Amino acid sequence: MKTHTLEKHYVNRIGWLRAAVLGANDGLLSTTSIVIGVAAADPSRYSIVLAALAGTIAGAMSMAAGEYVSVSSQSDTEQADLMREKKELQDMPELELQELAEIYQKRGVTKETSLLVAKELTAYNALDAHAKDELGISDITVAKPLLASVASFLSFISGAALPLLVAIFAPEKSMVEFQYGATIIFLIILGAIAAKTGGSSIVKGMIRIAFWGTVAMAVSALVGHLFGINIS
Repeated sequence: MKTHTLEKHYVNRIGWLRAAVLGANDGLLSTTSIVIGVAAADPSRYSIVLAALAGTIAGAMSMAAGEYVSVSSQSDTEQADLMREKKELQDMPELELQELAEIYQKRGVTKETSLLVAKELTAYNALDAHAKDELGISDITVAKPLLASVASFLSFISGAALPLLVAIFAPEKSMVEFQYGATIIFLIILGAIAAKTGGSSIVKGMIRIAFWGTVAMAVSALVGHLFGINIS
């Protein structure tokens, strides 16, 4: 006899997963691109490490602030919608009840059943019912600015740590090659982890992140090389 197992869902990971993956990927790729660009123009360790450190600090603060502002705006919009919905429930409860029932009818529920469900949910928690089924706001998807900001900051730092360490210990003459090799390996690992955590194709995630990472670093190297020639 087979035992029932709970289904595995990934939607509850969307908020922190997006911020963490974006932060780590940006920290790794942007810092490496800066280092490669500087190394192609001026291959001195002092300049390279300074650029990596500056890129890490500036990038982490920028990611954290940007994520906080962005998610805060989303949170403000959600709260405004909830307050408006709360007022409508107080001013016109019958109209809101009918509106909720119509939502269930559009999903395939009969008119009689939809009205019964709407009444029961309204009696239990009217605002929660309208938030989930009318506005699409739930505990899983609700915006969390501070959490998103901290996740972005820490993930950016963790991603930027690799190119910073390579900048400190790799040979100056082979800095570009070491940076590219180490970054591509970790980008592929990051792509695989993100795909696995999100339940999507691992191979597709690895190829996509490796391709665009290579493009970004190649452009940075070209710009740095041209800049180095121009100031020679």
